[in-house]
Amino acid sequence: MDEHNIINDADNGVCAWAMKQPIERIYHDQEWGRISLDNEYLFEFLTLEGAQAGLSWYTVLKRRDAYRAAFEGYCLDTLAQYEAEKVEEIIEKYDVIKHRGKIQSVFNNARAAKALIAEYGSLSAALWQFVDHQPVINHWQKQEDIPTSTPASKAMSRFLKKKGFSFVGETICYAFMQAVGMVNDHLVTCPCHQAVQQNMAEKYEQ
Repeated sequence: MDEHNIINDADNGVCAWAMKQPIERIYHDQEWGRISLDNEYLFEFLTLEGAQAGLSWYTVLKRRDAYRAAFEGYCLDTLAQYEAEKVEEIIEKYDVIKHRGKIQSVFNNARAAKALIAEYGSLSAALWQFVDHQPVINHWQKQEDIPTSTPASKAMSRFLKKKGFSFVGETICYAFMQAVGMVNDHLVTCPCHQAVQQNMAEKYEQ
């Protein structure tokens, strides 16, 4: 997908944020809002959304492969064993955001995630409670109508902080909820709105 195609699609109702860079459009079309209940995938997006704090999504998304390599494919058992000295190694070896606090938080969050899995059985069981274990289907007409946080994301943020997570503010939590299919925030004009709704019906019927 090239820039020409992205620009031509601007009149087709596609979500505006996905129209800037090809990598954002591919992510928008193939992943954003599609449900995953996988522990590693959910932890990846907690990590990436936390890394985005204060930055553009593109800045993080273009480094996604580097994050995956730096954090061992988001293997919680491995990450939970890392200590502060690993931060400098990651900064030196990988093209990740050079923010020591954010990197250190991944190790702390991995330990907290393992504790959640022990308590709830899975990350999805712990996190989907904030949407009553059913995806929320929104019907936004314009990008500016979409909130940056909701009561559900505020509750998730409070819960995660209480459980020992960091870089999980209410806005980060809502971006996470959008990413992993807890809410469908594609514009109703976007071709992906119906596709994501179908994905939700297929993957989360229980």
